[in-house]
Amino acid sequence: MSRWIQTLLAIALGLAAGLFYGWRIAPVEYVDLAPNTLHADYRAEYTLMVAEAYQNDSDLNLAARHLALLGSAHPAEIIQENLDNGNYDQKEIRILEELLGEIEAWQPTLAESAP
Repeated sequence: MSRWIQTLLAIALGLAAGLFYGWRIAPVEYVDLAPNTLHADYRAEYTLMVAEAYQNDSDLNLAARHLALLGSAHPAEIIQENLDNGNYDQKEIRILEELLGEIEAWQPTLAESAP
């Protein structure tokens, strides 16, 4: 067997063994990721879940904190972006627009800082 064939065979076996190990024996597991790393579709779903939670508990500060996990933009901008790009039905649009109206009028309160 020529040296080139042996080299190519060794590379192919090494590649196959590496892929098998990486995909079957020890695959990468993503845990405790922040919502800002989500795909756009899941970010839209997360925004809708925040709006639905706000509808149930009426805690605007909590809703704003959850939306802040999606990025550094103002929560109203995050909601508007998802309204523009999301695939929502009429009920979901109404829920998001309700939260958007509340967030636009919202004035955050500063928590007391510890010395």
